Amino acid sequence: MQNQLYTVIDVETTGKGILGNRITEICIVKLQGNTIIDKFTSLVNPEQQIPPFITGLTGIDDDMVRDAPKFEEVADRIIEITTESIFVAHNVNFDYNVIREEFKRIGVAFTRKKLCTVRLSRKLIPGLFSYSLGKLCSSLNIKLNDRHRAEGDTDATVILFQRILTLDPEFIVINSFLNARSKQATLPPHLDVEIIDKLPEKTGIYLFKDKKGVVIYVGKAKNIKQRVLSHFYDKKNKEYDLGQNTYTIESEITGNELIALLVEAEKIQKYYPKYNKAQKKVITPYKIAQYTNRKGVTQLVIDKLKNTNYSLEIFYRKSDAIEQLEQLCFDHQLCPRYCSLQNSTGHCSHYKIKNCNGICQNKESVALYNIRVQQALISLTKQNETYIIKEKGRTVDEHSFIMIQNGVYKGFGYIHEREQVSHFDDFEPFMITQQNTYHTTKIIKSYLRKKGECNNIYM
Repeated sequence: MQNQLYTVIDVETTGKGILGNRITEICIVKLQGNTIIDKFTSLVNPEQQIPPFITGLTGIDDDMVRDAPKFEEVADRIIEITTESIFVAHNVNFDYNVIREEFKRIGVAFTRKKLCTVRLSRKLIPGLFSYSLGKLCSSLNIKLNDRHRAEGDTDATVILFQRILTLDPEFIVINSFLNARSKQATLPPHLDVEIIDKLPEKTGIYLFKDKKGVVIYVGKAKNIKQRVLSHFYDKKNKEYDLGQNTYTIESEITGNELIALLVEAEKIQKYYPKYNKAQKKVITPYKIAQYTNRKGVTQLVIDKLKNTNYSLEIFYRKSDAIEQLEQLCFDHQLCPRYCSLQNSTGHCSHYKIKNCNGICQNKESVALYNIRVQQALISLTKQNETYIIKEKGRTVDEHSFIMIQNGVYKGFGYIHEREQVSHFDDFEPFMITQQNTYHTTKIIKSYLRKKGECNNIYM
């Protein structure tokens, strides 16, 4: 590979991720082996305004690019200088994808083999504190002029790449990175391929962590490795940005999708990851509560859980609580007024419930009415069943369980097949306690709707 052609490239852009990003400046240096044989650099008119923060970073403003050539005017030169060469850049996926998108806009396919000097440096120059271009050049005493300008960054990357070539004289590392089956070309710059190789191809959850070890994304998958890799194949701005900030990935096998969903929900609530959108909102539950008014009548109300300890059933939508209260009124001839279903102070006049026996008009004794209220509450508590859901375990010789007590999710656990468990209490020593939330309630209800009772043991 002594005569192999390389083009070391850097672009400055309008700073809008991958999609919608436009080039404002480009520099390409062509090498044959370790020798520079050509160079092209130019400002580019992005045909859109340059944001002030980009001007502050690069120094490139709208006036500088107003009379510069548009991308389609420099496209032929880019094709000419990069033909039959390997595309090299510091954090190559960014520059490569931006250029490819520019070509796509003018109807031209652009495909090149690529090498990333971040990943090559991490492999061949291990142990450095940072592999950003500025910090790397400082560590290696490489002169870097005009930082965040295409020519300055490209010239520094050329020197870095030339050193990399001397550190890999037999091209063992470079060839492995160029291997069509290698993940090196698609992985984010800071993520070691060994981390990906060690990911299990089983059901569970995974955590993306940034440079400081902070969890920035939580996901679940039937095949953890396959799902993780799919994030890096996705060219959406969010997925690209996630990859750029990922330094390590941890995973946890759960054995089945139900526990994976429950653990994912728990981790999102615990870490509140930057790149998760769903399940981050904390929803305060409602409940049906009771109190005795000045007439001695037991009234039912819908209230927020945090305000009282007299909770009879938890609801995560107020409409669900109202629907349940209306059903209790209808089934037990309760008064809509005394169930907080209308605000009037006179007798009840609910649009749907018409079978009140007249407690609101003093036509029924308080004692008889209160008995029916208590019967209604008893029927309500009977709906809160206690049961165990059995599912697959993490290995062939264990099974998992999810514990529901009085209608509330309590946690999950794993039991080896040799353990003898026959009663609800037998499961508790094996349980990992979890918090019941709106999201876990939705997950379990959805599971039961799909699966029915085939996997459930009711105690």
